[in-house]
Amino acid sequence: MPTSPGLVTILAYDGLCTFEFGIAVEIFGLARPEFDFPWYDHAIAAVDQGPMRAMGGIQVMADGGLELLAAARTIVIPGWRDRNAPVPPALIEALRQAHARGARLLSICSGVFVLAASGLLDGHRATTHWRYAAELAQRFPAIEVDPDVLYVDAGQLITSAGSAAGIDACLHLVTRDFGTQIANAVARRLVMSPQRTGGQAQFIPTPVSPTPRSDLSRVMQWARERLHEPLEVRDLASEAAMSERTFLRRFTEASGQSPKAWLQHERLARARELLESTHQHTEQIAQRCGYRSVESFRVAFRSVVGVPPSVYRERFGRG
Repeated sequence: MPTSPGLVTILAYDGLCTFEFGIAVEIFGLARPEFDFPWYDHAIAAVDQGPMRAMGGIQVMADGGLELLAAARTIVIPGWRDRNAPVPPALIEALRQAHARGARLLSICSGVFVLAASGLLDGHRATTHWRYAAELAQRFPAIEVDPDVLYVDAGQLITSAGSAAGIDACLHLVTRDFGTQIANAVARRLVMSPQRTGGQAQFIPTPVSPTPRSDLSRVMQWARERLHEPLEVRDLASEAAMSERTFLRRFTEASGQSPKAWLQHERLARARELLESTHQHTEQIAQRCGYRSVESFRVAFRSVVGVPPSVYRERFGRG
């Protein structure tokens, strides 16, 4: 049974980004009676004194001030009032102290400018909304800015792109704490598809149609039903009745990922589910997920998930 994931403290400030704030509260602050284990505790920490206004004319009342960061295991920075607005020294110091004691810091969209001002992102990879990426890189050259991805997990520091990508980053943190099945259950309650992988592109000019009439949607479902087979890009292209070159271009334009990267994500998502819900040996899972050898499966799993399959099962297995 999962242990308590601790306190999530969400920052509030005058000029609060309402949508980003709502994402954090919805995922970490909403009661989860469907689960029989402890969910996150949460608190709202005021950055500013006095009334705090949020976009849309809303006024926000906090549970306390920056002292609440001292007990937080996770701190969420839901945007920032203006990426050029100075960050209060007291907030910078509180974030540095929290990081030093091991707290996790997650920024959504322009919230990355708060982390950047603290210096904690220096020497690390990070992302933000594609509109702000060049500015972030110019103002903070010690940060390795990746403008193309939805979110970046650098261990204690998680940064996400535009507003909706914050949902994916928060669900990614839920996955780290509770595993894929629980994160997907939270996504279902949000009435959204399962969390997208962080490496997916931010800007997708031609979204995949969710209807069966979409050739690419049909091929994706066809591939999901055959993950146990050693599928290659040419197999997907053949099923789509396209040349490999045309399929590669259309798939990448529509999904924001190459077919190879998408297949890897689907295989590892299936592997996580099997590790969580079954007692199958690693060799069996590798085979069911289409890996040619258990060694290649272990390498891929550890590279993406961060831990070996055996450790993942110990942490999240419920069989």
